[in-house]
Amino acid sequence: MSNQAVGNVKARLMMATKVTVLTGAGVSAESGIPTFRGTEGMWQNFRAETLATPEAFAEEPLRVWQWYDWRRGLIAAKSPNAAHIILAAWAKRFPQFRLITQNVDGLHDRAGNHEILKLHGDIWWLRCTVCGEETWDNRSPLPSLPPRCACGHLLRPGVVWFGEGLPTAIWERAAKAAQDCQLFFSIGTSGLVQPAASLPIMAKTSGAYTVEINVERTAISYEMDEVLLGPAAQVLTELGA
Repeated sequence: MSNQAVGNVKARLMMATKVTVLTGAGVSAESGIPTFRGTEGMWQNFRAETLATPEAFAEEPLRVWQWYDWRRGLIAAKSPNAAHIILAAWAKRFPQFRLITQNVDGLHDRAGNHEILKLHGDIWWLRCTVCGEETWDNRSPLPSLPPRCACGHLLRPGVVWFGEGLPTAIWERAAKAAQDCQLFFSIGTSGLVQPAASLPIMAKTSGAYTVEINVERTAISYEMDEVLLGPAAQVLTELGA
């Protein structure tokens, strides 16, 4: 990451009024939250891709909920890092700021962001599998597993599982935020998970200046106007609140 590249982005930030940010697992990893992929994604010999599915929940709701209860406990013990905090400051700094995240951990909320487009949902929300009632519950551990709705039916985590589509309204707002901004940041994302990976391209096609912040180059790096390599907390600290 060169001083010139940082200077270029800072200059863009000074002039911008419409800023959109997409964050991924790399931002929360700096708070100590595992990405749940690779060897660190193992839990009792199960991988996230095996447990986070409608099929797994239908067959073994208790096991799936034991895993989510463990995840919730791990997340509850962590705190927002400098990247989360600076993005919360940006929400106040720019007249039109939109934060889109693939993360479900709620750390952006805890840092002070209040209007977040959560593409993959939120682990702290529970949704009834029958009546659809949604409940926010930050207890860790949950008092009983699997949890049940007031109507008596099973609750599920309020997240998007493998094989499920993104919430239509949230995706439409995210796409609009990408297309309407002057400056678009992709932070801590792999650039591989669709449809989120298409957002930086939407932004660039619509005329935005696009910036990637990541510890290494990704599948979308060649499409970006600027690539700042380094931990998100460090790079955003250099860019300033």
